[in-house]
Amino acid sequence: MAQMTVIESATLVSSIETLTPDWAAPSHVRAFNTTRLGGVSLPPYDSLNLGLHVKDNPQAVRENRQLLMVSESIPAEPHWLNQVHGRRVLHLPEEVAPSNAQADAQPEEADAAFTDQPNEVLCVVTADCLPVVFTNGSGTKLAVAHAGWKGLANGVLEACLDKFSINEPLHAWLGPAIGPEKFEVGPEVRQAFVSADDAQHACFKPHPVNSDKLLADIYGLAHHIIQRSWAMRQKNSQAPMAVSIGGGHWCTMSDVQRFHSYRRDGARSGRMALIAWLER
Repeated sequence: MAQMTVIESATLVSSIETLTPDWAAPSHVRAFNTTRLGGVSLPPYDSLNLGLHVKDNPQAVRENRQLLMVSESIPAEPHWLNQVHGRRVLHLPEEVAPSNAQADAQPEEADAAFTDQPNEVLCVVTADCLPVVFTNGSGTKLAVAHAGWKGLANGVLEACLDKFSINEPLHAWLGPAIGPEKFEVGPEVRQAFVSADDAQHACFKPHPVNSDKLLADIYGLAHHIIQRSWAMRQKNSQAPMAVSIGGGHWCTMSDVQRFHSYRRDGARSGRMALIAWLER
């Protein structure tokens, strides 16, 4: 029986599917986003669910996390966060005591994390909200963000960008989120964005069936916010540095086979993770 368990675990590790950024960041910057494929969770959380807060079997979630660490050679336990749709960026390792970096520690309340130290493993979990990873041109700084519409409106991406110098290029990658043909929102969501910047009006369009709803482009909003914020920070710079943005072409709600989706499955949805670190 023990031998069978080992064989099954090895098969699961090899079947874990992740997405890696299509960006020009230095090779020692490691980042990937999980899908729902390759874990041990049973339906409806099948199979790679990484969220301990969604009423899945906690033992299955912990095994999924361990399988992922082996599969992707993750050097340390990721810093799992208690995400609240805010703008706090947890600075690692300074803002976390060593005892809080363990697998069963109470997670810090934040929606983003930043580090300039090697092997500090950053992590956000999503199931329709937008995961974003940033690094600088030299690969010495790294940030990840959980950006649902509330987080975007609250300025979580701008808070991440504040951690980076305008004196070198910036790379960003947008992981899997709900697509612009599925993201139904009310007019109050559009108002939250256009009241700050009318140009964001272009990221909303009328719903084809329900006149009380709009369709929002969360990828378009993130693109606009990143580019606008970066340009504003470089307004008086003598040598402006570029920001490149990759990713942003999936729809978690539409792709049932690959992605968990809260909008599609409700409280019975699992969670995926964007994980990143700087190698030594």
